[in-house]
Amino acid sequence: MAQGCLKCLKYTMCVANFFCFVSGVALLSFGIYLMVNFRIAALTPSLASLNIPSMLLISGIIITCVSFLGFLGALKENRCLLLTFFLVLFLLMLVELTAACLMLVYEREIGELVTQDLNNGLTNARHSSKNATKMSDWDVVQTMFKCCGVNNYTDWQNNIPKSCCNPPCQGKEPAYYSEGCLERLKNWFEENFLSTGISVIILCIIEVG
Repeated sequence: MAQGCLKCLKYTMCVANFFCFVSGVALLSFGIYLMVNFRIAALTPSLASLNIPSMLLISGIIITCVSFLGFLGALKENRCLLLTFFLVLFLLMLVELTAACLMLVYEREIGELVTQDLNNGLTNARHSSKNATKMSDWDVVQTMFKCCGVNNYTDWQNNIPKSCCNPPCQGKEPAYYSEGCLERLKNWFEENFLSTGISVIILCIIEVG
């Protein structure tokens, strides 16, 4: 009976870590794709190293390595690998919890920094509308999140890009997205940060249990 439970736990860990490994590879591939095709660093000039593709790339590498460690440890029933896996998983949970606490404590300061940086990025893009790279970054975000400017479309003044247009874009005065990208990005980040945290906690409960 005990032997059967141990085998069940072993295969459960293998399956869980395999799916995590596949997810990590997908996240890594998507991060590389965004990094190659879209240079979103133009949105936040002073936070260029913390853009979305870089974060996806780092997250993908971490998830892939940790899940592979857990899969191999469970498959080989190696105590050293399993201990290392749970230790790394515990440290990642601490890091995420610390990051969440810091974001809550310094939410206002972080919000002001991001807002200022987005405004600077939009100003640079507006004054150099002939620069395809800077404009494509904003076009990608505005099309993806269905938003316009930092606060609203008036941030672009008289140089509103077509990506701000709410389809169908017809007539001399087309309808633009009313919501700014700052609020959209904030909501997206909060939703994904929460879902990531819940996923990590559920995974830990499954594997520790």
